[in-house]
Amino acid sequence: MNTTIAKGKALVTGASSGIGAVYADRLARRGYDLVLVARNAARLNALADRLRAETGRSVTVHPADLNDKAGLATVEALLRQDGGITVLVNNAGIGSVASILQADVDGMEAMIDLNITALTRLSYAAAPAFVARGSGTIINIGSIVGIAVELLNGVYSASKSYVLSFGHSLQKDLADKGVRVQTVLPGSTATEFWDIAGYAPQKTAAITMSAEDCVDAALAGLDAGELVTIPGLHGGEAWTRWEADRQAMGPKFGNAKPAPRYGIV
Repeated sequence: MNTTIAKGKALVTGASSGIGAVYADRLARRGYDLVLVARNAARLNALADRLRAETGRSVTVHPADLNDKAGLATVEALLRQDGGITVLVNNAGIGSVASILQADVDGMEAMIDLNITALTRLSYAAAPAFVARGSGTIINIGSIVGIAVELLNGVYSASKSYVLSFGHSLQKDLADKGVRVQTVLPGSTATEFWDIAGYAPQKTAAITMSAEDCVDAALAGLDAGELVTIPGLHGGEAWTRWEADRQAMGPKFGNAKPAPRYGIV
């Protein structure tokens, strides 16, 4: 019998496996009902059945392809219309390890559509509804390659740099309106991401974290009030310095004349 106090409803994208499935599990155990979004209906239903049995929470399955405009629109409508949704986890995404000389540009465009466009549209759908209620949480899953951009495919890295920058902007816009925004930057994580990206051996590499540890750390960071959570970064002060330096540099850009080093009189 479930004795956890209900906390509203969490919508999780990319919920059929990996990090998304673990988020669904952990949030259900924290007292959230769920809306699970992914393309694979069979996997979603299997996960939903397990979580209903184990947690007693209400779990709704919403199969949708977020790379399809019509499918994406149905999820946007849910976020706008379902007043019970209090958490959005933007986890759906794809990656690649291919260089610009190896990758298919149509595949790269599809990556942008999912990693950037879908995440943006769902955040735009959720934010006004959360603001109207005075509360809500948006969790956007980025990657450490949003900072260490040379590690993988350039379009993938750039898409995750976008997630980080977009998160900073959302935090600025929504912080005083009762809406929390957390950007999570996982490192190498043992999920099917690597199979799809074309480098399955990475799943068993010594530096690769389990999806369970990644999500548990991310939720601990959320509980601690972190705006950006990097589960694999042991020296957290390095991020604090990075952020302080970035913010301190901002006011230095506003000059009407080029810097003396360019020799322009």
